[in-house]
Amino acid sequence: MHKDQGKTGAVKGYFTKRHVYVMGCTTLLCFSVGYFWNTSNDTWLDTPTQVSNAMSNNTQDLDEFHKIKLLSNHILEDLLQIELPRMIYTKPQILKPSRCDVLMMTPWFAPIVWEGTYNAEILNEQFRQRNVTVGLTVFAIKKYVVFLKKFLETAETYFMVGHRVNYYIFTDRPEEVPKVELKEGRNVVVLKVQNYPRWQEISMRRMEMINYFSQQRFINEVSYLVCVDVDMRFNDQVGVEILSNLFGTLHPGFYPAERQSFTYERRPASQAYVPRDEGDFYYAGGFFGGTVMEVYKLTKKCHEAIMVDKANGIEAIWQEESHLNKYFVYHKPTKILSPEYLWDDNLGRPEILKKRRFLAVPKNHAAIRNK
Repeated sequence: MHKDQGKTGAVKGYFTKRHVYVMGCTTLLCFSVGYFWNTSNDTWLDTPTQVSNAMSNNTQDLDEFHKIKLLSNHILEDLLQIELPRMIYTKPQILKPSRCDVLMMTPWFAPIVWEGTYNAEILNEQFRQRNVTVGLTVFAIKKYVVFLKKFLETAETYFMVGHRVNYYIFTDRPEEVPKVELKEGRNVVVLKVQNYPRWQEISMRRMEMINYFSQQRFINEVSYLVCVDVDMRFNDQVGVEILSNLFGTLHPGFYPAERQSFTYERRPASQAYVPRDEGDFYYAGGFFGGTVMEVYKLTKKCHEAIMVDKANGIEAIWQEESHLNKYFVYHKPTKILSPEYLWDDNLGRPEILKKRRFLAVPKNHAAIRNK
């Protein structure tokens, strides 16, 4: 007997290294086959029908994939079709910003739109090729219907010139909506709504109505929504430079103020509450918008918050404007409009204001509200 027999190394006496290698591989193969059999047992034991169904499901999945791929390719092809023609314009200067007297970009990289910060010709061409339709919503409840004629006439002169527009007029007096001559591709759509005894209630219900019609109608008719007050008039060009996923407008009374001076809702019991150490800007409730989807989300959130407050016997200090400002604190707008886009001449004409695009109409609030 070999000296190694009877010890742990006895294998050396009976098996060569080659034998050991073959046995090891065989054992490993057996374990692998067994494991694969156990984990795949359901598939291997499937009836022909089950196998056929599985193959059919795989085919359906493949078809769905191809549909998605074709849809994606279609979208990409549409994007590639946007090609600017030859255009002559002043070259932008990296070391010479167009405005040095105002903030032009937020900390979250949202542009702030001022006169002199964009090229309208380039933007118009891009949006024309995208074939965009813009919805403009206004509420003309009770006596506020008297502002419609001037509003629509000035909008036809200055709002989204050269682009398709749907004017969505919410009113309780559809028979009093004035007839205004419209350019091609522009339409007035009257949406009848009920009125409420208090103007504050009417103001808060705007979020509910815009939200409802966003999912029922707007999503199928327009690409963007612009939501404004009706007691205003357009005074200069308001075009596609304002359009973005979600935009708000700096309030003309608070654009230079510190956050401690903002008239946010400060009562913690309200859904519109904003702590004194939070907030970027104070936004006007009379001019906001974005894509239909983003406006839907904004108005849904604000309306739900308003209803919670109402159930708790609370009304935010500035009604829907307070809830709008709360929303923008935690859902940053992707573009911000300067006070050029909502101004009141009672505030004077500061030097930084190169344009006064959308102006408040002088009025007697007491004679108009609740009438």
